[in-house]
Amino acid sequence: MNASTLTAERVRGDVEVLSRAGLELEDFLTEAVASLSRAVPSVAVCIGTHDPATHLLTSARKYGDLAGRNDHDGQFGQLEYDSGEPTSYRHLAEAPVRALSMTQHTGGDVERSERMSQLMVPAFGYYDELRVVFRENGRFWGGMAMFRGVDDPVFSEAEVEFMGGLGTSFARGVRGGLLARMAAADRVVVPAGPAVLVVGARDEILQSSPAATARLAELASADHSADPFGVISALVGTARRAARGEVQSAPSSRVRTASGQWLVLHASPLSGLGDRDGEVVVTIEEARPPEIVSLVVAAFDLTPRERDVTQLVLQGVDTKEIAATLHMSTYTVQDHLKSVFDKADVRSRRELIARVFFDQYVPRMGTDLAPSGFFA
Repeated sequence: MNASTLTAERVRGDVEVLSRAGLELEDFLTEAVASLSRAVPSVAVCIGTHDPATHLLTSARKYGDLAGRNDHDGQFGQLEYDSGEPTSYRHLAEAPVRALSMTQHTGGDVERSERMSQLMVPAFGYYDELRVVFRENGRFWGGMAMFRGVDDPVFSEAEVEFMGGLGTSFARGVRGGLLARMAAADRVVVPAGPAVLVVGARDEILQSSPAATARLAELASADHSADPFGVISALVGTARRAARGEVQSAPSSRVRTASGQWLVLHASPLSGLGDRDGEVVVTIEEARPPEIVSLVVAAFDLTPRERDVTQLVLQGVDTKEIAATLHMSTYTVQDHLKSVFDKADVRSRRELIARVFFDQYVPRMGTDLAPSGFFA
């Protein structure tokens, strides 16, 4: 085994261990990217997490040369979600591909890609990009883009294959990292009123309520964060596609903030005339339990039968009733529950319910209600 192969195997092992270590998302990604640099060097890395139900961007982080360079994040979101780019994550999420390089994909002419010709080459001087899909058990949890400049060698077939083999480990680390952070006890104070912003036809924020401004600042508070407008522009681009009849419904995505709070973002195209055509309204709300349960349960990586048992537990059904409903013995139900408890890192039904119906809600149960009808 030569030195480069030995290094690659060590990096593969490092990422695998990190993905199972129960790290918070920020820690997992930072350590994994640092390890990767030993096997597949690059000038910059950008990692996006996505909602596995909608495939929409929920957060982005940048490392290396890209860190802190957020001026083009809105343009990136538009190219990903409101263009025909075949290597966008919205296409790769459903494609039978684990990784690809733009040099190989375009036959060496990377500027055949809208993303490369309109953004990566002119704005950053990146002449090759390696994209990795984070997929596990058929669910898409995010993706990573690695970049090289004009004087760097292009990504090789061996490097693309190696990175593709890490996609499942990254998916595992991302889904686990989403649940590793408990909601902060000292909650972020958001101004009263709805969190609403209006994005113009040229992808600029035309209006923003005080609550929306505070929520955007909250989304940008993690280390290595990209501009949260990238998340907004993904919603906006998809909303415009909905207005054109290219998708069936107005988009939404579930996002977890750096403080551990779950939010739901919705976007709807506005009917407009003249230069107001193409405007989109975005609302940001605290997630209610029914909106987030499926995502949390998916992040536990339960089997279909474990999900069935968990669903009934969350409805307050006892073991005998679960057994009768699912046509299994009470012993089998208990075996499934033990596995669910292990995966959710809890010891009882009560803790499971609190874990799913969120650390962010349970401490406030019994408190006053806000005007929205939800906990203040």
